[in-house]
Amino acid sequence: MAAYRKLGRTSSQRKALLRNQVTSLLYHGKIRTTEAKAKEIRKIAESMIALAVKEKDNFETVTVKAKVARKDKDGKNVKEVVNGKKVTVYDEVEKTVTKDNASRLHARRQMLKYLYTVTEVPAEAAGRKRNTKTVDVTDKLFEEIAPKYVNRNGGYTRIVKIGQRKGDAAMEVLIELV
Repeated sequence: MAAYRKLGRTSSQRKALLRNQVTSLLYHGKIRTTEAKAKEIRKIAESMIALAVKEKDNFETVTVKAKVARKDKDGKNVKEVVNGKKVTVYDEVEKTVTKDNASRLHARRQMLKYLYTVTEVPAEAAGRKRNTKTVDVTDKLFEEIAPKYVNRNGGYTRIVKIGQRKGDAAMEVLIELV
């Protein structure tokens, strides 16, 4: 018995497909795909969620001092003249930052190795690069998804059969986070 399904693709194509689908599943919460792909996606997604649940509270909050440029009413940096040169004025601000412990950092890097970054485009700026922002799916795993499944021992995804696809009669399914 094979350890995984080949899905009719070369290894690099298969890895890229699975990375993309797992990223989409974790970002959107559900995706529509074929049954064979869904069963492969389930293995990877559930292991990542289990890792996030295990390392959910493994961090410490630290207060750090940071220099932030002073802004005027228009949002531009305030400059003042020092020795004949214009220099930006900075204020010292205290910020609280979450610092991952070693095992959580390792888990985050394992996830980052597999997941793609997601670029979120607002609806009014569709097709433009302005106002786009990148979403860290690993943060979403630790902050939103893992707390939902703390009291659950596995079984984080559900596969629901939709029916056969019209073109090639492949069984289509909906894979979603429970």
